[in-house]
Amino acid sequence: MSKVLIIGGGAAGMMAAAFAAKNGNRVEVFEKNEKLGKKLFITGKGRCNITNAADLEDFFPAVTSNPKFLYSAFYSFTNEQVISFFEELGVKTKVERGGRVFPVSDHSSDVIQALKSEMERLGVKINLNAEVKELITEKSSTGETVNGIRLVSGKKISGDAVIVATGGISYPSTGSTGDGYRFARRCGHKVSELSPSLVPMEVKEWYAGELMGLSLRNIEIRITDGKKKLYQEFGEMLFTHYGVTGPVILSASSVVGKKLKDTELTLHIDLKPALTEEQLDKRVLREFETNHNRQFKNAVDSLFPSKLRPVIVELSGIPEEKKVHEITKEERLRFVRLIKDFTMTLTGLRGYNEAIITKGGVSVKEIDPGTMESKLIKGLYFAGEVLDLDAVTGGYNLQIAWSTGYLAGINAGVEGKG
Repeated sequence: MSKVLIIGGGAAGMMAAAFAAKNGNRVEVFEKNEKLGKKLFITGKGRCNITNAADLEDFFPAVTSNPKFLYSAFYSFTNEQVISFFEELGVKTKVERGGRVFPVSDHSSDVIQALKSEMERLGVKINLNAEVKELITEKSSTGETVNGIRLVSGKKISGDAVIVATGGISYPSTGSTGDGYRFARRCGHKVSELSPSLVPMEVKEWYAGELMGLSLRNIEIRITDGKKKLYQEFGEMLFTHYGVTGPVILSASSVVGKKLKDTELTLHIDLKPALTEEQLDKRVLREFETNHNRQFKNAVDSLFPSKLRPVIVELSGIPEEKKVHEITKEERLRFVRLIKDFTMTLTGLRGYNEAIITKGGVSVKEIDPGTMESKLIKGLYFAGEVLDLDAVTGGYNLQIAWSTGYLAGINAGVEGKG
């Protein structure tokens, strides 16, 4: 029987612990917080979007960093297997818009409790308030091997394998403070450039503050750098006092974030994507004919949410007091184009304290994709967000955590080598 030590009691760590224990290993989890799954608790706005119900082949385009590395992981522990795993533990699931899978209860705490109960059933020893200071390795003629960890308290714990599942540096209040990157670097691993991802973005325009709190559904965004389109998506977004957030914006940040470090980008919002410009012009014309004696500012009530209306009216260039029947065709067409291409200037990303995940991490070139074991140090495994793997929103990032955690768990320890 081998002893497997797992650093981190988040999604990847708990999944790794369950399967390492199922494999006949003695397993200990070391979590620096006072409870397990602190970050998991706040995922999906506290509802925990555990995976996506899409066909597995559709997962790879959703992964923005190193998708090919995940073939073994995704096919070894699929989204369907994840759903079955939780259903068997008593967590009933449901599928919502965009294939997002949630617990029927809408409580992330149910997912955490199910994992905790399963770990306890399998005899996993859970150490809370147990911060790991460093990995202990030894060199021999056959290479370097990990043989334990040392806690901040100074206590040394020996083990046959160590799984690092410490997460990234997003939401540092949950304990994600980059420990895993430090462990990896000290062991000779490369850590790629880190940046916040799935994070709100800041804008330059004055009207962002005017629109604060406004949510737009069924819109389409495009992000361009002045020359080419970098991202396009249909869905929902939200205005804040500093800029924009919401599902389509968060996903966009994982694609354009690196570019945004060096240059400003343009956000194009199509407020009526279901209509062509010609169809929208006919719709506006009908509104104008119905309200032909009213002032422009009072004639477009049905086209926009009340908070958006004064901003659109001002940006249209049409005097708000102007009578509708006095509006020229050129002014109307310009108004239509504004609705189809409402633009804002993106100036930067928000910080790690607002980011759902960290982009970058331990280089996957130095990790065996079939086992999650380090190619540099025998018996050392990495799983979850600590790796240079990330995806757009929709349950894909948690699937990465479950799948890589599963692979690390079944391969760590002697029993897993059979």
